Amino acid sequence: MKLGTAIAEIMKREGIEILCGYPVNHLIEHAANADIRPVMVRQERIGLHMADAISRVTSGRTIGAFCMQHGPGAENAMGGVAQCFGESVPVLVLPMGYARRLANIEPNFNSSQAMRAFAKSAEPINIAAEVCNIFRRAFTKLKNGRGGPVIVEIPADMWNEEVPEPLNYTPVLRTRSGADPVHVKLAAALLMAAKRPVIYAGQGVHYAKAWPQLRRLAERLAIPVTTSLGGKSSFPETHPLSLGSGGLAVPRAVPKFLGEADVIFGIGCSFTETSFGIAMPKGKTIIHSTLDPAHLNKDVEARIGLVGDAGLVLEALLEEINRSVNADRDASTVAAEIAASHKEWLAKWMPKLTSNDAPLNPYRVLWDLQHTVDINNTIITHDAGSPRDQLSPFWKPVEPLSYIGWGKTTQLGYGLGLAMGAKLAKPDKLCINVWGDAAIGFTGMDFETAVRERIPIMSILLNNFSMAIELKVMPISTEKYRSTDISGDYAAMARAFGGHGERVTKPEDIIPAIRRGIQKTKEGIPVLLEFITSKETEVSRPGT
Repeated sequence: MKLGTAIAEIMKREGIEILCGYPVNHLIEHAANADIRPVMVRQERIGLHMADAISRVTSGRTIGAFCMQHGPGAENAMGGVAQCFGESVPVLVLPMGYARRLANIEPNFNSSQAMRAFAKSAEPINIAAEVCNIFRRAFTKLKNGRGGPVIVEIPADMWNEEVPEPLNYTPVLRTRSGADPVHVKLAAALLMAAKRPVIYAGQGVHYAKAWPQLRRLAERLAIPVTTSLGGKSSFPETHPLSLGSGGLAVPRAVPKFLGEADVIFGIGCSFTETSFGIAMPKGKTIIHSTLDPAHLNKDVEARIGLVGDAGLVLEALLEEINRSVNADRDASTVAAEIAASHKEWLAKWMPKLTSNDAPLNPYRVLWDLQHTVDINNTIITHDAGSPRDQLSPFWKPVEPLSYIGWGKTTQLGYGLGLAMGAKLAKPDKLCINVWGDAAIGFTGMDFETAVRERIPIMSILLNNFSMAIELKVMPISTEKYRSTDISGDYAAMARAFGGHGERVTKPEDIIPAIRRGIQKTKEGIPVLLEFITSKETEVSRPGT
């Protein structure tokens, strides 16, 4: 069989049903012939973001895939690949490459070389007969260990090459490993003896599907839980032991309890130091459970390292703890302390969350959104900057994988593709992205992709006609040259593309517009609700 047919068959056997892409890449035709749905985007980065979300909302059980043209298509895709790398998301990236005789001649862009620095692996296909071995290696990396993008480059002169039949390919294994039992015992003893322990849960809990084990551990020892943005929704934030999640913006309880903790247990996290994550206070005893041993002592000093799958680690810890603690500890005191902190914090923010001002306060828009949608049936994500910081502290997810949180490299425009990918993977969910007028300038044209490809997401746009978060750092250029001013009628744009677009300016119109938007998505129509907001710059930082 031809090489493209073989690759499509391998993808099919590995459970891939959607291939995001942008032509010309001949794999698109081979995939369509194999009944793998091609979804064409307007720019490469969005296609990678969609594939990224497919992997995320399925805990990596379905691998997102993206293909693109050689040369400029691969060059345009680099930001999306780097985002997957920064967020540790397993995505199969399939660039065309220059013909083998030209692949290593400058200035031709060689994807398997250029992207190796921010990929889990990168390999070209140079011999058609090796295609099964190459994809066996690729999928083994995608399905095992810490996530990340995997590059398989297909040279342009390979498509007519023959692959031996029958195709010798079986879906690769998925393995799990657990922590050293000696270290598990030490960690269990530390947690049981701790006076003020805190659990910090990362996205490794999502990939391990370890949500029940996390909850059992928290309840057995009455330990408060906070999460990274990537780990948000791994623990229900309506639970009495939930401190909420944090990035740059946090609920007040998060820094309070971390600051007073004697032991911090990080599970399924990297503890990566970033401006968009929770800063771990110094001088704490830290137990670090991670899938990647390279993350131990990378940014924080760990007393105990538990290297392994988050589910297996939590089960081993629970088994050890249950030898000594055979009933849930009384959580009433710590729960009351958490509730008091939340109440005091919310009281401070309630004037913004319920503001009747016009232009609208963005906090009011997001507060009404949270109290209008069916939280249990919603997947939401934010964009970089203000939308992330205004949404993440206050949104309380209940179901796992209902919030796609992210930080680190924080590319503007990321949220739109994530919402579309989530909707492709979970068509019965209401999938929402929240972004600002800066972010829509990066990827807004791909709202047309949602219309054309019949992906009925709901897009919440907070438009203040400004790069508001930059106002404090660009005062002179703003005053002299209006450098932070931006504008547009984005609801009209959505309508022009064939979607449902509304512009909302009054507080009393927020909820009715959201309800109309939800109904339109149920009818299969993508929605963009544009809320005209104030230049709000205050966020919930530690100490506020």
